[in-house]
Amino acid sequence: MTEAKVRVDAVMGEIERDVRARLRRHLLKKGGAADYQDEEIFAAVHALLARAIDARNLDATLLPELVDGDIDWRLQTHLTLTTHRPGVGRFILFAKKKLLLPLTRWLFEYSQDNFRRQDHLNRILFACIEELALENARLRRDLQRQ
Repeated sequence: MTEAKVRVDAVMGEIERDVRARLRRHLLKKGGAADYQDEEIFAAVHALLARAIDARNLDATLLPELVDGDIDWRLQTHLTLTTHRPGVGRFILFAKKKLLLPLTRWLFEYSQDNFRRQDHLNRILFACIEELALENARLRRDLQRQ
């Protein structure tokens, strides 16, 4: 009895094409971009955005540096309690940490998850914008060479 060998790359490629086709149909059904009727355009957009997300370091993008390099664009998800009041400030911090923080812990944890998701989305959008700018620059360079 001989077993047929299955090429994993071919099978995975077929699965990925099927998933992209279903995604394209789903987006068109929901009223997505009409240009997605063209499978080639959809594949090019999908590849560009996937490259922006998967093949990049989301912490090393140009846009946050251009907007203001001194500002850290990452959302701060940790809680720090400080005071500007000498003397009485220690008691206020103690009350906040021991009384108020436990009472509002659920809100803090809920907000922290949302902040993490928003931070990740911001970094992905910066990478996508940069990838589109790079693609635009490559196309302009190629047009000028012709």
